[in-house]
Amino acid sequence: MDAVRVALLRDVLAGTAWPAAARGFAGALRSSVVRHGGGLLLVGTAEYEPWHLAAHLVDEAMWAGLPELSPTLVRHRVEPSDPAHLAVGLGRLEAAGRGATLLLVAPRRPDGGLLERVHGARRAGATVLSLDGGDREVHGLAHESLTVDPARDEGVDLDTVQHLVSAAAGENSLPAPRGRGRLRDRLSRLADHLTSPPPARW
Repeated sequence: MDAVRVALLRDVLAGTAWPAAARGFAGALRSSVVRHGGGLLLVGTAEYEPWHLAAHLVDEAMWAGLPELSPTLVRHRVEPSDPAHLAVGLGRLEAAGRGATLLLVAPRRPDGGLLERVHGARRAGATVLSLDGGDREVHGLAHESLTVDPARDEGVDLDTVQHLVSAAAGENSLPAPRGRGRLRDRLSRLADHLTSPPPARW
């Protein structure tokens, strides 16, 4: 999702808790990978691999000049023909230790084997974050979590929140808080934002 669509998405969700919640979670993710520098491991469940989040974080890492933010996608099934960047299996979690950051994306409860591996990584010193559907055991493993329940959260789903989180993770500074205001004022601010020159990249 490009910057224009993210800005529109944030505008649609203005007045809800989601933009601030996504920025808070993204800040925790970014500070962990930058502070520890041990790499970012991104893993989903056997039924849900977070391909799009991985791609967006790679883009944000490049644009923000933060290579630490670029994740290693850890996969449940790896084929011999897979390219190197898609050939990292669950065994990689067992090597995660102090300094590593592990982001678990789990719309539903993961299987026990994955939870054991994540628990092992945490015991070895990795920082664990989760984007999840509210499973209590996942919450117990995570140092920081953001829960998405479409039935409770007015149709906001995990894919939407992943876009907000990845965009916020690459931001150089947090925007000033704003109220909903009048529609005309909100559209004016959005137009100013979209037409302003991009920040300098060093």
